[in-house]
Amino acid sequence: MNTTSSVDLVTAITPSNHLFAVYLAYVLASLALTIWLARTLFKNGEVFLEEVFADNPRMAAAVNDLLVVGFYLLNLGYAFITLKADHEVLTAAAAAETLAMKLGSLLLALGGMHMLNLYLFHRIRRRGQLRLAPPPVRPQHLHNATTVVEARV
Repeated sequence: MNTTSSVDLVTAITPSNHLFAVYLAYVLASLALTIWLARTLFKNGEVFLEEVFADNPRMAAAVNDLLVVGFYLLNLGYAFITLKADHEVLTAAAAAETLAMKLGSLLLALGGMHMLNLYLFHRIRRRGQLRLAPPPVRPQHLHNATTVVEARV
């Protein structure tokens, strides 16, 4: 039996080290925030994609599903990579500060991913609108006065 790992586990759970509680709260908050935002994006993003893919509703649903999967992978991956604290957390105040820093960076990442998703929806929607727009019209007359005079002669 490896006594070093059992000692580390006991140290991590003791009241003098609040890091375990910070980790637990961070994981739960990360999961809750990511799931809530992904569901919100899925529900509201569907409207944009249905407009873009009006001729193919199955494509709209598929793109929406793929965007949500990518959102989950990126955000949960970031949340778990940033889980480890780089210092000991010996007081409740230090635990609250560590948790606030971790959740703050996670919220910034979630906000950045949200803005990226909105930008992608905008680009996809714009491309669909350009595809449906009428072709450009040739100029009907010349604007340069010298060219107009030459054309009359």
